[in-house]
Amino acid sequence: MPERLNRIKEILVIQDVSQKDLAKRLGKNPNTIASICNNKSQPHLKDLKLIAEILDVDIRELLVPTKSN
Repeated sequence: MPERLNRIKEILVIQDVSQKDLAKRLGKNPNTIASICNNKSQPHLKDLKLIAEILDVDIRELLVPTKSN
């Protein structure tokens, strides 16, 4: 099982945005977005930044924290 590195799928559910819609807005194949949402692959930083802009969230919200407070 791949390590969970991003929270993109969770944010999409919270905002009621489909993976297909995100793929269209990013200009990516829906299968690519599905792989990213399932943590099978990770987006390039420039794509992660664009995803944050599209979803209107801080880029840090898209990542799983590495430290607890």
